Amino acid sequence: MAGADDLWRAFVPRGSELALRVCSALVLVPLALATAYLGDWPFAVFWGVAAMGVLWEWTSLVAGTDRRFVLMTGAASLALALALVVSGLPLAAVIVLAISTLAAASLAPAERRLWIAGGIPYAGALGLAPIVLRSDGEDGFLAVIFLFAVVWTTDIAAYFIGRAAGGPKLVPQLSPNKTWSGAIGGTLAAVVVALALAKTAAFAGLFAIAMLAIVLSVFAQAGDVFESFLKRRFGAKDSGHLIPGHGGLMDRLDGFVTASVVAALIGLARGGFEAPGRGLLVW
Repeated sequence: MAGADDLWRAFVPRGSELALRVCSALVLVPLALATAYLGDWPFAVFWGVAAMGVLWEWTSLVAGTDRRFVLMTGAASLALALALVVSGLPLAAVIVLAISTLAAASLAPAERRLWIAGGIPYAGALGLAPIVLRSDGEDGFLAVIFLFAVVWTTDIAAYFIGRAAGGPKLVPQLSPNKTWSGAIGGTLAAVVVALALAKTAAFAGLFAIAMLAIVLSVFAQAGDVFESFLKRRFGAKDSGHLIPGHGGLMDRLDGFVTASVVAALIGLARGGFEAPGRGLLVW
């Protein structure tokens, strides 16, 4: 039975981490889906709260005790930017975040200026990108569901496949637990789920959808690696302790930040501000 024990240990982390992850997901996933379905202010409030939490974690991580001004400036600019993007003024929202970032950089200590100021656009990207995608009245909800599916599938499949298959490390100097087998397996699983969604929604251009899933999956994993680098750079194991089994919000949303920004940019480039969801999905 040694083989069965080894397989069990490959899938179940030490202690009750997996159980905590599942319980957290059972709370957060339905909430994310429900607000995505409702759209408008419920969706904006959900991602606004998430963005505020990420700003707090980022600033606590990189600024230490010098975080009060950045938090005040960043929180005010995030609230204003979110109100502007929901009101249909996304460019004005970006300008507000840019001005706030410059203000934070000008007053931050020189040795950490870029890191401290960087939390504002990072948190702002998390708040604005999903709202921009969802603003498409016809395809916005499906675009957000597609994004959720790709990012979540990548994360889950990479976790389990990486633990089961093992093999060479992806970036051992930054994240010793990530493997090439997990990264490739997560991407392939994301493609399968993306194609299944496209078939269900009767979208054409399945090859383009598959390529889109690969791009979003790769950027999601890149976001995960970046957050690992950030934590290592500032000597932290987790970004916070808000979510049981996951750590902080940044630990849970690191891949979603980068993937959602890429998805929104693709949608805007192809569909404009009038139809970013259609621009993302219809090829």
